[in-house]
Amino acid sequence: MLKRQFDKTKLPSRHVTEGAARAPHRSYYYAMGMTEEEIHQPLVGVATCWNEAAPCNIALNRQAQSVKMGVKSGSGTPREFTTITVTDGIAMGHEGMRSSLASREAIADTVELTMRGHCYDALVGLAGCDKSLPGMMMAMIRLNVPSVFLYGGSILPGRLNGKDVTVQDVFEAVGQHQAGNMTTCELEKLEAVACPSAGACGGQFTANTMACVSEAIGLALMNSSGAPAPYESRDAYAEASGVAVMNLIEKNIRARDIVTRKSLENAARVVACTGGSTNAGLHLPAMAHEAGIDFYLDDVCDIFRDTPYFVDLKPGGQFVAKDLYEVGGVPVVMKELRKAGLLHEDCITADGCSMGEALDKITREADGRVIYPIETPLTKTGGVVGLKGNLAPEGAIVKVAGMEAQHQLFTGPARVFECEQDAFEAVQSRGYKEGDVFVIRNEGPAGGPGMREMLATTAALSGQGMGKKVALITDGRFSGATRGFCVGHVGPEAAHGGPIALLQDGDVITLNAIEGTIDVALTDEELAERKANWKGPRETIYASGALWKYSQLVGEIYKGAVTHPGGKAEKHAYMDL
Repeated sequence: MLKRQFDKTKLPSRHVTEGAARAPHRSYYYAMGMTEEEIHQPLVGVATCWNEAAPCNIALNRQAQSVKMGVKSGSGTPREFTTITVTDGIAMGHEGMRSSLASREAIADTVELTMRGHCYDALVGLAGCDKSLPGMMMAMIRLNVPSVFLYGGSILPGRLNGKDVTVQDVFEAVGQHQAGNMTTCELEKLEAVACPSAGACGGQFTANTMACVSEAIGLALMNSSGAPAPYESRDAYAEASGVAVMNLIEKNIRARDIVTRKSLENAARVVACTGGSTNAGLHLPAMAHEAGIDFYLDDVCDIFRDTPYFVDLKPGGQFVAKDLYEVGGVPVVMKELRKAGLLHEDCITADGCSMGEALDKITREADGRVIYPIETPLTKTGGVVGLKGNLAPEGAIVKVAGMEAQHQLFTGPARVFECEQDAFEAVQSRGYKEGDVFVIRNEGPAGGPGMREMLATTAALSGQGMGKKVALITDGRFSGATRGFCVGHVGPEAAHGGPIALLQDGDVITLNAIEGTIDVALTDEELAERKANWKGPRETIYASGALWKYSQLVGEIYKGAVTHPGGKAEKHAYMDL
């Protein structure tokens, strides 16, 4: 390929490579084997969340090498670095889960600091698990550099007794085992085969949901999120991502040219029609915040409400990410949305063209099995629904994908728990009744701290056959693998004195996902009296360290649980320093 020439006088890396005063800096680059030509080319950060914590991240290192080849072929110089992840599948069900959401901010912060400290001109970010995807994309938007995102890919499904199985099945098997419906031997057989390869959880849980978002929002190349992690085709997408970021530098297309109000709406549409994770209701506002765009939980839920649900993926449906990829992936889903006029086609994508132009190149159509035609959807409204009422004045969210209409209305007495562990123990000891509404509070971003996910409790309920016979509400979160009437993100959270902090056992709660309401049978006067007698937030054991710092900084759930003022407060642009 012909070597391209870039004007370094307008790029941040000039501060570390150009002029006599930068001779000491250049000596460091020579020490790493770089040539003079490489030193004077654009420097591209290739950031990965590679680690040995879980299968989601283990393939990222390999894919980064292909990204670097693409950058080099586009006349750039790649500089690889890594950041942390906290993998939810490992952190789930214990104190470690408090680190999960806080890790999203740490990822964005550390990528920002690395890019700023070394004056890199552009960013290709590779991520594999839950919070690492929005964390990486938040860094791109915050820095507003030419950026391309690449998902590490999903895990292959396991096979047991002729059926596909995922980690969701293992979590639910814990409940079946505890209920005496599964032997220890059967549980051990399942755990040994459920996760057979590298890659993130295979259903439309948080990782795959945010991977779909990366394509729909335009930061990832079309169809790049679909192939499972072990597939060699991922390396080709990785190399193409490296080439693409060099083209973006040449055209001066930056992350906020791509991430706009319209592209955020496109992303929310794709979450809704695929029955994606409720966590998107937290991450999309946080990504918007980095760009200085007000796009809150209400805005996300408005889009969810009028978007058909037509992609049949686990946990509400039958199929996994590999199946979606094999029938054409996210581009085919977006083509269906376009047919119904539910897609903004003028948004810019990572390959420099518009979304409409990118979709014009896609020849495949809905297969009718994994992706239904939008004219005949699974349901007429999205797989995720927003709720509001006197129990959640700032909103809440519930995943209804796969739930029959009769199960989307639930009234019952509150069974109040002060943390997730208390609720899990009540499930294990059968200390609840059919018809109860579990209330798990003090699990919000500040009050937890860390806004834990509740998969252990909800999966145990499903395993006991009670998933449709009780409901659950929390100021914490749910895993994308959660199913049943489980309402998360209740705001204001208990630590901030929200109504959820004032509930008592026996209060009658009504949840209505059809009308979008969440109410407790108490008058305003009764709630005000309880508020006056409220003794304040529960004290936590986290009085120092990263989680204390997070609890002090974190804001409201409906705004994305963010920890800094965001794009609106900026007084400079990194690229222009």
